Amino acid sequence: MRLTVFWQKMADHFGPGYAGSFAHDHVMSQLDGMTVEQALDAGWEAKDVWRAVCEAMDVPASRR
Repeated sequence: MRLTVFWQKMADHFGPGYAGSFAHDHVMSQLDGMTVEQALDAGWEAKDVWRAVCEAMDVPASRR
């Protein structure tokens, strides 16, 4: 998954104004205690980060 697709999915689910804030502030156990931004910066694949977000935030299957 390209980062542009990842960020579009984040914006579609959380809204364009909140997606960045969520990615910066929300620490997730599914990402080994990192935020979305930290996981991406650490080299996690965007698809794996998106899967973790989907699991943690109960993203509907239609948005996955």
